[in-house]
Amino acid sequence: MKCPSCQYNETKVVDSRLNSDGTSIRRRRECLKCEKRFTTYEYVEHVPLMVVKRDGRRQPFDREKIIAGIVKACEKRPVSIDKIERITAEIERIVQKKYDREVEAKDIGEIIMEKLAMLDEVAYVRFASVYRQFRDVNQFMSELKLMLDKEKK
Repeated sequence: MKCPSCQYNETKVVDSRLNSDGTSIRRRRECLKCEKRFTTYEYVEHVPLMVVKRDGRRQPFDREKIIAGIVKACEKRPVSIDKIERITAEIERIVQKKYDREVEAKDIGEIIMEKLAMLDEVAYVRFASVYRQFRDVNQFMSELKLMLDKEKK
């Protein structure tokens, strides 16, 4: 840390204190050359996770969008809001652990489909039909066939 008075590169920490809400550390430092004291603050850097859409646009990660998509897929299905919250939290943890600053929307969609397949097959097919943008019945049937083949194994 450079001294603000003389620009010398070496300082020592004289005192460190956690602020009252625990979000930063206040440090009193002393320059090893001119002996002036100054205060610095240390914060956790919050870099928002950005979602890269199919068309290249970027927007902040929003768990509410995941919940809305899952709720829509689970409409009129025996899936409680607690289960939806739980898998949304799992999805969010996976995404934040696996990706640092940016994640492709398609990767999030794949994770959601994986979780929905385990939760409710009808909800999975509903989500997949929108997510994969099925154009006709044949695409829909091929997705069902894949799902049935997995079930047999």
